[in-house]
Amino acid sequence: MKRTTHIWAAPLLASLLLLGGCGLFGRDEAVKEIDPPQETSYVKDGQALQEATESQKEEKEKAKATETVKRELYLIDKNGFVVPQTVELPKTQAVAKQVLEYLVEDGPVSEMLPNGFRAVIPAGTTVLGTKLEKDGTLIADFSPEFKNYKPEDEKRILQSITWTLTQFDNIKRVKIRINGYDQNVMPVNKTPIQDGVSRADGINMEASGVPDITNTHPVTVYFVAQQGNSTYYVPVTRRVSNKEKDDIAAAVNELIQGPEQGSGLVGVFQPDAKLVDAPKYEDGKVTLNFNEGIYGSNKKNVISDVVLNSLVLSLTEQKGVESVAITVNGKANLVTEDGKPLTKPVARPQNVNTGTF
Repeated sequence: MKRTTHIWAAPLLASLLLLGGCGLFGRDEAVKEIDPPQETSYVKDGQALQEATESQKEEKEKAKATETVKRELYLIDKNGFVVPQTVELPKTQAVAKQVLEYLVEDGPVSEMLPNGFRAVIPAGTTVLGTKLEKDGTLIADFSPEFKNYKPEDEKRILQSITWTLTQFDNIKRVKIRINGYDQNVMPVNKTPIQDGVSRADGINMEASGVPDITNTHPVTVYFVAQQGNSTYYVPVTRRVSNKEKDDIAAAVNELIQGPEQGSGLVGVFQPDAKLVDAPKYEDGKVTLNFNEGIYGSNKKNVISDVVLNSLVLSLTEQKGVESVAITVNGKANLVTEDGKPLTKPVARPQNVNTGTF
């Protein structure tokens, strides 16, 4: 498998995912109208009070109608990758149905698409409904227009729907219906669905250069792509040998190797970076001990933001990993690009790719 030449230019990768914390990223009751006797002297005061109350109610309803919440939509970028983009959507209880509606081409997402991105579900498709089973399977029912897509987009559509829906903790896998009928395969290229698709099935799959896929298992890592002067993070699932028993070490090694040549993704690790010891895992925290190749510039002890983000996003994709701590030759004296000491483990950000292009 050919890898890209590593590009190390911090100014080129300018706009990054912000790291937060230690581094990353009922019905209103109608107001009863009271009609006081005509001869009383407090009629105007009563009317004023009533008008004020109704005005407050209208303001409250207006504020409620415009309340928004951040959601991840998995869209297709200019290189054909399925990529999470964080957008503000109106707050609703029907969250699964809503995010699916925002994946439809020419739908409400059109007004908020980042440059170079497109929606995935064919235009004209109606989301007929969603149903969440007790085992965490979400059944999404679409109108017949769902079938009107290009064969090369089939896996992208299935991955987009699956990863968009499984951002919600109670949704573990996804099944598809068309006009009320269960689909065991996708309608065009017959990609299997069967009992449901989950994140374990991967995203933006790479299998080139793997001689025997049956003796491999998937590992998902996050590479970097660029749009103008901004950067964003792209999940890519690779196949690693079953002889590799440590998926954390495997993910780190794949990040260091970098993306495939010609993929449109950028390698951000120094080619001489490597782990000095095996990763240590305890109570949700992974500790990585690197050599000095992890430094992001000629400045000693500085780790690049894109390197840090890629590590945290990739490793917290694995089950049970909640945060990542990094040392160099056993010493925890790294600092971020803005000079902040990296003294605590870094947790996964709540939202990915929050910038605008």
